[in-house]
Amino acid sequence: LKEGTAAYVLAQELAAVMPALAPDKETIVAEAKGMTITAAEVIQAIKDNMGVRTALFFKDIDAGRLKSVIEQGASQLAERRILLAAAAKAKTAVTAEEFDAAMQAQYARAGGEQGFLDTLQKAEIGIDHVKRSLRETMVINKYLESVAAAGVKVAEEDIRKAYEESKTADKTASVRHILLLTQGKSEAEKSEARKKIEDLLARAKAGEDFEALAKQYSEDPGVKDNNGLYADFPRGQMVKPFEDAAFSVPVGQFSGVVETDFGYHILQVVDRKKETRTLGEVRTEIETRLRGEKQGTLVEDHIKALKDKAKFKLTEL
Repeated sequence: LKEGTAAYVLAQELAAVMPALAPDKETIVAEAKGMTITAAEVIQAIKDNMGVRTALFFKDIDAGRLKSVIEQGASQLAERRILLAAAAKAKTAVTAEEFDAAMQAQYARAGGEQGFLDTLQKAEIGIDHVKRSLRETMVINKYLESVAAAGVKVAEEDIRKAYEESKTADKTASVRHILLLTQGKSEAEKSEARKKIEDLLARAKAGEDFEALAKQYSEDPGVKDNNGLYADFPRGQMVKPFEDAAFSVPVGQFSGVVETDFGYHILQVVDRKKETRTLGEVRTEIETRLRGEKQGTLVEDHIKALKDKAKFKLTEL
């Protein structure tokens, strides 16, 4: 890391928790054929991607959590480079027109190019980094799409089986829930949030109006205006711990405290529904879902095979 840069200063601060991350050290975190990933590269990537939010992300982080973050970052960098190499070998490319359309979409979401640039400046994220990262992601996605499209077929037997299962299993769930966010918070703040959510659960079970509790305390902006309600969502839409509770807790009852990457949740299951349409009405929907699942598995297996071939491994920090 270059002395005086933001990433250099960040590495100095992190070295107080984990000395191996000091900016003057070349600590190798991951290896594969023809490449090594150093702690410095991971720290630089985190700073490039998060900008001004980096300080909050690492606030009060302990050695165990920091080790996990650096190893995860190294794994992501290595996987990205392995996929880019595979895409180059397959001659996968993104045209200038495709890239320009993607950038225009980014500008539109920010209200125009200047608005996009202003947002990046406030976030302390460089436009060159954004463009490079976007182009690489587009190349990887295009390559993986070609992998997914190759040879995936959905048999009639699979469609009929999935339909029969859909008639017996609950198709959708409706829940009210309270969320206390923990992303970017210190361990002490997480502990406080845990105590608060347990207290709210006790109050709900004691008979307090759950809608009123959700309206007052939930930190989920997506359901703040409808008193914590997520209505008629299908399987596969929510993060797994949330979905597991929504489809297993008896209707009318409360879950325990459910932890996800977002934070701590309490769910009250309002309703669940089964499939009532005919096979003819849902055939295309089922076939599309099954094809997507098969493609997802194919892509995961392909990435794993590439990493195995490259002999990817993490080294001990």
